[in-house]
Amino acid sequence: MSEPLFSIVIACYNHEKFIRDAVESVLRQQHPSTEIVVVDDASRDGSAEVLSSFGQSIVFERLPVNRGAAAARNHGASVTTGKYLIFLDGDDALMPWTLKVYGRIIEQRSPTLILGRSSLFYGDLPTIKAGPEHGIRFVEYATFLDKDRSWVYNTSSLVVERAAFQHAGGWSEDIFYQDIQDLLNKLGDAGRTNIVLAPETVLYRMHSTNAVRRITPFIEGIHVLLAKARQGAYPGGRAVRLKRAVWFGGLIFYWAKEGLRSGHFLDTLKLLFTYGWMVLLAVIRKAGAFVAGRRPIEVLTLEPNAPENPLGSHPRHPSPEHS
Repeated sequence: MSEPLFSIVIACYNHEKFIRDAVESVLRQQHPSTEIVVVDDASRDGSAEVLSSFGQSIVFERLPVNRGAAAARNHGASVTTGKYLIFLDGDDALMPWTLKVYGRIIEQRSPTLILGRSSLFYGDLPTIKAGPEHGIRFVEYATFLDKDRSWVYNTSSLVVERAAFQHAGGWSEDIFYQDIQDLLNKLGDAGRTNIVLAPETVLYRMHSTNAVRRITPFIEGIHVLLAKARQGAYPGGRAVRLKRAVWFGGLIFYWAKEGLRSGHFLDTLKLLFTYGWMVLLAVIRKAGAFVAGRRPIEVLTLEPNAPENPLGSHPRHPSPEHS
């Protein structure tokens, strides 16, 4: 049997309330070349029981002790066979057309990285009945560090070629805050990168325990990444030093805004005082892109069919013989 195009790795820890939505959003995908690996990171709630109900529709890996999200994702990736990896957090969900969008881009461009677009929601998973209307709008870059548009990253919106992920060493298991930014730095010069502007491909669930609500650890995480960069832990060396500094400038600017808005003045001012020059580089780069023009937006057609089982409905679980 040939390898699937996509391996969806879902890391789960105490996501009993959300994990069914995540798994069902993948089972609803209209892409035949897919495998689903779910790693329960020693949850203490009923997550494992929920996941067991899916039978052979998923590959279920249960860790005996809690090892953290990065380790759970790495474990899931280690048992996959697909050409491309998607890391879906256990409290998020894919849009019904997500894999069709990614598959179409891969068919036409064979990128190393795809960065999807997220839509935030609160409470129950929204009902989505209609497919995208205007095709796929995306921008292509030679590498991730060549991008000239601001973008908000989260784990669930990342698609990465498995070979590139393995070559980069996977997720850094000693980093939780800024983990996706760390991985993107390790993949910064890995190859062709496509950023999806439309349609949205990920439903990012906002709730009281979102890690992103903790500002100080994320600011501290930036210092960790910058220390790694100074130590030469990221690939590319001097050839990409300026590009990486510009990218860091955008990251610092984003979290400085969040820090000031939430009243974390001391941490924010320390960050800006130390690395404000990177923010200045990012501003200059953005102004230059505005004057010279950013990379053009491209469009690919996509059949706007409504999904058979839209999000918000409750499809029957596939039986083991149809998994």
